[in-house]
Amino acid sequence: WGTAVNVQSMVFGNMGEDSGTGVAFTRDPAAGTNLFYGEYLFNAQGEDVVAGIRTPLPIAELKKDNAKIYRELDDIRLKLEKHYKDMMDIEFTIQQGTLWMLQCRVGKRTGFAAIKMAVDMVKEKLIDKEEAILRIEPNQLNQLLRPIFDLSEKKKAIDAGRLLAKGLNAGPGAASGKVALSAQDAEEMAAKGDKVILVRIETSPEDIKGMNAAEGILTARGGMTSHAALVARQMGKVCVAGCGTLKIDYKERTIRVENKDIVVKEGEYLSIDGSTGEVIEGKLETKPSEVIQVLLTKTLTAKESPTFQTYNSLMTWADSFRRLGIRTNADQPDQAANAIAFGAEGIGLCRTEHMFFGENKILSMRKMILSDSLEARKAALAELLPYQREDFKGIFKAMKGSPVTVRTLDPPLHEFLPHTDAEISELSKELKVSVKKIQEKMASLHEFNPMLGFRGCRLGILYPEITEMQARAIFEAAAEVKKEGFKVKPEIMIPLVSTATEFKLQEEIVRRVASEVMAEKKVKINYLVGTMIELPRAALVADKIAERAEFFSFGTNDLTQTTFGLSRDDAGKFLPMYVDKEILPVDPFEALDQEGVGQLLEIGTQRGRSTRPDLKVGICGEHGGEPSSVEFCHRTGLNYVSCSPFRVPIARLAAARAVINELHSKKKKDHKKKDHKKK
Repeated sequence: WGTAVNVQSMVFGNMGEDSGTGVAFTRDPAAGTNLFYGEYLFNAQGEDVVAGIRTPLPIAELKKDNAKIYRELDDIRLKLEKHYKDMMDIEFTIQQGTLWMLQCRVGKRTGFAAIKMAVDMVKEKLIDKEEAILRIEPNQLNQLLRPIFDLSEKKKAIDAGRLLAKGLNAGPGAASGKVALSAQDAEEMAAKGDKVILVRIETSPEDIKGMNAAEGILTARGGMTSHAALVARQMGKVCVAGCGTLKIDYKERTIRVENKDIVVKEGEYLSIDGSTGEVIEGKLETKPSEVIQVLLTKTLTAKESPTFQTYNSLMTWADSFRRLGIRTNADQPDQAANAIAFGAEGIGLCRTEHMFFGENKILSMRKMILSDSLEARKAALAELLPYQREDFKGIFKAMKGSPVTVRTLDPPLHEFLPHTDAEISELSKELKVSVKKIQEKMASLHEFNPMLGFRGCRLGILYPEITEMQARAIFEAAAEVKKEGFKVKPEIMIPLVSTATEFKLQEEIVRRVASEVMAEKKVKINYLVGTMIELPRAALVADKIAERAEFFSFGTNDLTQTTFGLSRDDAGKFLPMYVDKEILPVDPFEALDQEGVGQLLEIGTQRGRSTRPDLKVGICGEHGGEPSSVEFCHRTGLNYVSCSPFRVPIARLAAARAVINELHSKKKKDHKKKDHKKK
């Protein structure tokens, strides 16, 4: 038994002014530049450098204080990098003029630095492109893409007691602006030139315009895949969700902070950090990303931005390795254009419901819902048709011939109706319909569990005229855009299918309308009709559905909900505890549950392709931009993943890493086989 003892000879840095100690990195761990970075103290021991008792000197000062030791240390730095082929963290002591190296290990670094170092080391021929790609965690790309707070300014604010709360870091980046407590207020304030933070208890589709106008979104309820989080990522907006310590009072127009005597009023400044979930009182300045300035705002050229050049090199290498296609979730032409700039190869999910929330559109939509007869419903849909057609034309033009997957109407109809008494009264006047009738209709549409109720293909089956209108809008838009010289590839996706018959009924409408429009316009359009697999039953009977469906897109958000029997909007009450106690390894709405939901993906893909070998298969949930989920999709043999525009680069890098990891795994197996044969 006994006790193990290490006996180590010591060197001392506190033996006079010709002695000292220091900590250094072979490159700058924050910026990634190839500069010797570190600190030292004369007549001190190692702990003194990090304890803050004395202020250490930058390592560059050592060149003046002791040029011989500095040269020796710099030579060792270069040797260590050449040997380890990485940025190293080193500790050293100088004892009476002699340099001693104490330890060396791979150094921690920011995501920004990791990317720059990896790309630079390829150019310096220290590592190859495969190694560079494996060294960068895909999520580290967020640090290149998002606006960020100046760290010193944020620290000052927190030290001054301005940190109000912490929620879920649902949409990375940083934003400061005036508080708006409704979507309408956000629009009005933004129209006046104000930067706005939209603060809601939770968001819904009718908040879309306000979310679009805001710099950032803050919610008291909801998780990482709540409406706020999903839409914020799609729009590239900063978002902090599920901030339960905030008490939002719409009547008083205030935000109170639990256990703090602080009240923030509408119109006052808030700052939110979507990378950390921090909510800070007052205004903080942000720094824009150079990559965004080159790709989207065009305020910088590629030549003017070394950061963009680094990003572009990495993305070019990633694309040369990956086999998985990368698409985007986009409902508007500007979102589509942003995604193309980020490298998306098509739209994997265009949600048509978001198109209905414009001022004139929502009125026609409400008129359709309140209609008592088929004729009245068709008349209201005829009003909506030109709006939908124009929306699709904009998206088809922006995508320039890349595939566009359009999902037919999915949410339950009650989501399009007003919620407050004032809105109901206003609608009553506009449509000349009694308040009582509106309230009766709302009551008739009420559901105990809308997620599993009258929505998706069920709407289109009961009201086929809705599917007809949407199909006509899609094909008329495609025909007109094609006549203007653009290539178009529409893919119509039927949501919430659970039986082959449901799909057949909706597919027949789409194909009939497509034939009618092509005959009317004298234009041939190549298109596909497929379905969203978001119910376990659909995955299990995928062979039957694939008899008619030309593609599958797994809606992993709803498939996760229906597989776990778990509402993503209510899961925040217990899911964090489940993860903390390791009941679940991760939040299944953040990273795909490969054991359960993933098995349904595999079953659905295999059974679908058993009927239709050339079946195109993708996913379009938020998992499409999550690295481990992307790697799973590669292994499962999917054709593409689709994610929010700002997650496209992350998906591209994750798809490349999946290929390289697969190659390395195969090489290891081959080596083991060879070793086994030798034995």
